Amino acid sequence: MNELALLLAATLNAGTALALAGLGLLINERSGIINLGAEGLMLVAAIAGFATAVHTGSDVAAFAAGAGAGALLAAIFGMLVIWLNTNQYATGLALSMFGTGFSAFVGTGFTQARLSERLKVHIPGLSDIPFIGPALFRHHPLVYLTIALAIFLGWFLYRSRAGLILRAVGESPESAHALGYPVRRIRLLAVMVGGALCGVAGAYLSVIYTPLWVEGMVSGRGWIALALTTFATWRPARVLVGAYLFGGVTMLQFYLQGEGVQVPSQWLSMLPYLATIVVLVLISRNPTWIRVNMPASLGKPFTPGH
Repeated sequence: MNELALLLAATLNAGTALALAGLGLLINERSGIINLGAEGLMLVAAIAGFATAVHTGSDVAAFAAGAGAGALLAAIFGMLVIWLNTNQYATGLALSMFGTGFSAFVGTGFTQARLSERLKVHIPGLSDIPFIGPALFRHHPLVYLTIALAIFLGWFLYRSRAGLILRAVGESPESAHALGYPVRRIRLLAVMVGGALCGVAGAYLSVIYTPLWVEGMVSGRGWIALALTTFATWRPARVLVGAYLFGGVTMLQFYLQGEGVQVPSQWLSMLPYLATIVVLVLISRNPTWIRVNMPASLGKPFTPGH
């Protein structure tokens, strides 16, 4: 029973970074912009957050640095694809490759660095409950803030005027522009907010989840987060569920290894990526379902007056 509680706790921890990045990418795509550079954003934010934590010892400063790095790179990406109408897919791939190389270069001096003992969070009265306490109530505050963010985004997108405008820009930027909304600025803001969330996800990986810096430590989570938005049909609650599902698959490999299951470790390491491929294959069998839920202008450039 105790092992199951630890597995559930590890699932929440592993899913948090995926959920944050997935929610950020969902905001991007709801505005009509697809950003394939999430992997690079998360890597740059991971080293920015880790370096800040090493020098300041502050988790808050580390997350702020990660968010700032993600937002800055996302802003550059946004300027290119929104104002210069560069190809969104090619620009995103270029951003991913840049982030991978840049983080490896900057991070060479931090590979041996170690952070001080991380704050252990215990919620009074709840963390001591058998099974439930270790599983649900001994996590970093960002785990709970991520759940709150998903709930807020669900309300924001479907119950608020600003969310309706964001969705309108993603569905028909021409109509939104005709009504007087600054489509380009709204898209840029959405891209920057999405980049900031990807940045917080990257900082969480290097500062809380690991906590250390290793080249390429994001290990494909940016790509899984991209797949997650499609898997969730662009709905925040489903992004959260999908993130924990993938997080659980990731943790399952370690659990099975600990139980002595006689399966090559390489096969177990493949599980999260195999699950991603299987989910995408199953979704692609019903393209009409994707088309109905997908923002109509996703990936399409918009130029006022054209």
